[in-house]
Amino acid sequence: MARAHRKHNPEGHMSLGEHLKEARNRLFIALGFVIAGSIAGAFLWKPVYELIQRPVQAAARGHGNINFGTPTQSFDQFLQGSIGIGVVLSSPFWLYQIWAYLQPGLTKKERRYSLGFLFAAVPLFLGGVYIAWLIYPHALKALFAFTPSGATNLLSASEFIQFVVRLHLAFGVSFLVPLGLVGANMLGFISGRRVVKAWRIVVFACMAFAAMAAPGPDLFPMFALAAPMLLLFFLAVGICLVNDRRRAKREAARPAPDTVRALSDI
Repeated sequence: MARAHRKHNPEGHMSLGEHLKEARNRLFIALGFVIAGSIAGAFLWKPVYELIQRPVQAAARGHGNINFGTPTQSFDQFLQGSIGIGVVLSSPFWLYQIWAYLQPGLTKKERRYSLGFLFAAVPLFLGGVYIAWLIYPHALKALFAFTPSGATNLLSASEFIQFVVRLHLAFGVSFLVPLGLVGANMLGFISGRRVVKAWRIVVFACMAFAAMAAPGPDLFPMFALAAPMLLLFFLAVGICLVNDRRRAKREAARPAPDTVRALSDI
């Protein structure tokens, strides 16, 4: 369907209604892949649950348990965990849907460059999830350190699973932000210079996010998260600046409209 549309409309012009219809179709396809991944996640949930439960016991030193307060809570955490695993497993497919939605609006040359989005997005997202997995035990240990002596941590199962899922997905999405900046720059929505001007705010935001995601007296987890985020941001800035120079050269080499008209009149 997209190929047929491109043959009749090589420049990729679409009306607002067509944009909304395309977004709806891509969203449904992405949700279908997430549902399929969640079904697979349901079979993986038990071993994954055993893995995420071990740091709780280690961090609480035997004085912490995950509790199910209602009869339906075990089913709720099963669904939440399965969907979280499904989002991670299906990430190559729903990330492709984002790229496929943007593709018709790009020129042929920009389309070739945008393939880098697809090949970079998946490892970046999974890399963020992996770093969250490494930091997760340190975060629990730091948070449990505030428990008074003699007290026991009674963790609600649903809230605990929400914490684990949100932590990993937040890390994965945060690693996609620099890629989003590059994509917005390629589409002409933002310039590299404008991104450079906000570098102080970005550095502060990355450090604040890392401090909240990896609290505690040990600074290594915080810097382990902030360092790759900042590295990716400045790499994105460099790509945006290079792309701005290429765009400026193309516009400078392009003849002015008056010159084109004069040549056509000869």
